[in-house]
Amino acid sequence: MSTPLRAALQFICLAWTALIAWPTLAVQDVRIGAAHFPPYTIRPEQGADTGLLPELVKELNRIQSDYRFVIVPTSIPRRFRDFEDGRVDMAIFENPDWGWENIRHVAVDLGLEDAEVFVARREGHDQQYFNDLSDKHLALFSGYHYAFAQFNASPEYLATHFNASLTYSHDSNLLMVLRKRADVALVTRSYLIDFMQRNQQEAQELLMSERVDQVYHHYALIRPAAPISAEEFSRYLTQLRDAGVMRQIFEPFRIAVVAASNGAVIANKP
Repeated sequence: MSTPLRAALQFICLAWTALIAWPTLAVQDVRIGAAHFPPYTIRPEQGADTGLLPELVKELNRIQSDYRFVIVPTSIPRRFRDFEDGRVDMAIFENPDWGWENIRHVAVDLGLEDAEVFVARREGHDQQYFNDLSDKHLALFSGYHYAFAQFNASPEYLATHFNASLTYSHDSNLLMVLRKRADVALVTRSYLIDFMQRNQQEAQELLMSERVDQVYHHYALIRPAAPISAEEFSRYLTQLRDAGVMRQIFEPFRIAVVAASNGAVIANKP
């Protein structure tokens, strides 16, 4: 084979290889921080891939090829630093009022609503039992922001101003109530629905409050320097919502799929 022909074939091979590889190289990773927040994310720091976030990520990756959404484990207290340091590009199932006020971000309305409810033993109690918490021993999730406590998540504050025990497990808090080690637990409604479906015998012993501590309106918070814009992410969510995918993922857990706020994107400039 002549040298010019060999060179031409090599050029064609290199060009073809580059053409095949180009779409893969163009895909950008979008790193989503995942802190333990059942049923949305369940023990991601232990390598678990269960919960609603992995289902949503799977669908986001299915409907487009410009980005690859990946889950990066973090923790409830560490998630702020990971976000500011650029270790993650997005915090999801969040609310701007949960300690994000002084951190630059753009909030995208997910159009999802959940709630925090009170749970007690059913025996001898009715809905009036939840009216006054001052004489109750509470079981709370460490790091959560509760409306009854003015959204102050400080363990010292909760211990000083309320008779509260704090854990990192909704299961532990519900078991404390069942075993009479606490009077009332505050639990994310979606998690309580899942727990009661998995533990039908224990579910008969629990009383869920009609009183709601707070309604969670969920947002995705995106770093200003993230590879994806808030507008792009909002469009993908709209596509999933219009196709009924959001309802399939979230409504079995009594997480309401609602209309997103006007424009779906809210800028934060501290």
